[in-house]
Parts: sequence; C-alpha cells; structure tokens
Amino acid sequence: MHLLVAIELRRLQRFAALNPSWDILKVISDPTRLRLIALVLREELSVAELQEILGMGQSRISSQLGLLRTVNLVSDRREGKNAFYSARGNLPPKVLVLIRAAIDSVLDLPMMAEDRENLERILQKRRRTQEQYFNLIAGRLGKNYCPGRSWEAIGHLALRLTPAIDIADLGAGEGLLSQLLAHRARQVWCIDNSARMVEVGSDLARKNGLENLTYKLGDIENVPLPDKSVDLAILSQALHHAQHPQTAVDEAFRILRSGGQLLILDLNEHTFEKAREVYADIWLGFKESALHLFLKKSGFTKVEVTAVSREPAEPHFETLLASGFKPART
Repeated sequence: MHLLVAIELRRLQRFAALNPSWDILKVISDPTRLRLIALVLREELSVAELQEILGMGQSRISSQLGLLRTVNLVSDRREGKNAFYSARGNLPPKVLVLIRAAIDSVLDLPMMAEDRENLERILQKRRRTQEQYFNLIAGRLGKNYCPGRSWEAIGHLALRLTPAIDIADLGAGEGLLSQLLAHRARQVWCIDNSARMVEVGSDLARKNGLENLTYKLGDIENVPLPDKSVDLAILSQALHHAQHPQTAVDEAFRILRSGGQLLILDLNEHTFEKAREVYADIWLGFKESALHLFLKKSGFTKVEVTAVSREPAEPHFETLLASGFKPART
C-alpha cells in the first residue's frame, strides 16, 4: 500500500508542472480522496476525526491527504501532536467548480450520506465537550484558575471602555466582566452557549440589582442580537473556544454600529496541549498576526494587537489584547 502511494505521489509530482487541472482530476478520481476533500471543504478536521468518520486507518488517511496536498487542494495545521486538515483557502474558482461538480455527482451515494452523518456526530461531540465543561464549572469560574484570566489583562481592557454605551460580552460565561461594566453602561448583553452559565449569571444580575444586564443563550458564531445593535463587542478569553474564530469575529462586526469597537482578550499561541482536556480549549491561543488578520478580514480598521500580560508560572500563558473599529457608515 505504502509503495503504491509513493509511486503515485512521484508520478503526480512529475506531471503537476505540465497540467495542474489534469493532475487534480486524476487525484479526485479516487473515492477515498474525493470523500476526504468533501469533508474538509465543510470543516477543518484532525486525522483522528477523519479516521472516526471514514472508519479507516491513520496510515491510509495520511497517505491520501498527502496526495491531496501535493496538488494544493488541502492545507494542514499542527497543534501539539495533532494535525488538522482543511481545504486550501485560496483555491482558484475553476478548481472549486471542478471539485464541487465531482462531489455533487456522488452526493446521493450511501457512503457520502454516512460521511455527512458521521461528520455531524463529530461536530456535536465537540460541542458537547465544551458545554459539559462550562456547565460543570458554572458558579465556580471566578474562583478557579483559568488561563489568561488575570486582573492585569482585564484592567487593560477596562481602560478602553466608554460609559453609557450598549455592550455585547460574547462568550461571557458568568459575565464577571459585564457585572462591572453594567454599573456604567446603558445596556450589557451577555451571550453564552452554556445554559447553566446563563442561569448563574442571570441570578447574579438580579441579586446585584443590575436591570441593564441581560443574559442570552447563544453561540458567538451565531449571536442572537440584531445587526448594528451595540457600540462595543468583547471577546474575553472566548475566541479560542470557537470552532471558527473568523466567523465569531465576523459576527462581532455584524452586531456593531458604525464606529463601534471590538476588543479581544485571548491567549498568545502556546504549546500547552493539556488545555484541550483541562479547559475545553479548541485552539491553543493565536499568534498576533492571526488575530490581526481576523479583524482585517472582517472589515475592521485601526487594528492593533498588543501583549498585555504574561503569567510567571509555567506554562507562562501570555495574553494578547486586540482591538479594531467598524468604519463609519458601514
């Protein structure tokens, strides 16, 4: 099996320079490779998740992904011991049309339907893992250690706040930050996907008499607020829990009024792999350049990303503060 794949890989490499389109047709003519590209077009997936979806061994999947990478159909990203694959972000339109036509031609086959069902099961498992973690720690979040949750970092964010405005705290948890902001803001919306977090936060707001502090159950990638409804959006240690960080930043842009500001507090990229298990993290932080790109792609201007704190104890989590403004009359 490995020898055949190696021979195929060398043949494709020799032929790629002559006719890239023909090369792509050759690659996606294989059923396994077509199934793989159909999956990673929909979602970035780890090799382990692809194994579970397709019911195939790691060696076979890695080999076929290698062939897809040879013709620049997929890209890979490594975090710790895990390799994640997605469709290349800048595929030429003609190539995308070609791939989608191939996928559409076999879309009704039983194996393709099974792949879609298995993919949804994997995504639901991801969501359940996060929800179970946050439901478990609801009511204890302010007392327990959480990477990047330092008063030093939060202080930097608070200094940039303007009173008497409408604020959305996205991925708020219990909304400890929002409890403070509500004393001066006009209205604060706390959005979180944990029903228990929303319940605990709402109880705290009532207990503290904060009538302008409202908790809503929702996802930061599909925020339950109207377009152009707030002046400030905050993602405080929430973005690394998003399945699709760019989508979360796009949603923040959508709900902001013209001239509104987005503030992001999140971890700098790190290698503490256990954060996935211990804190239900999806991403091991972000590079400064990645946060900058998220905001620019969404349409924000005056984008700044700055390191604002570094924890003295190992693994020395560093917190970044990113900010950007929605252009006027957008």
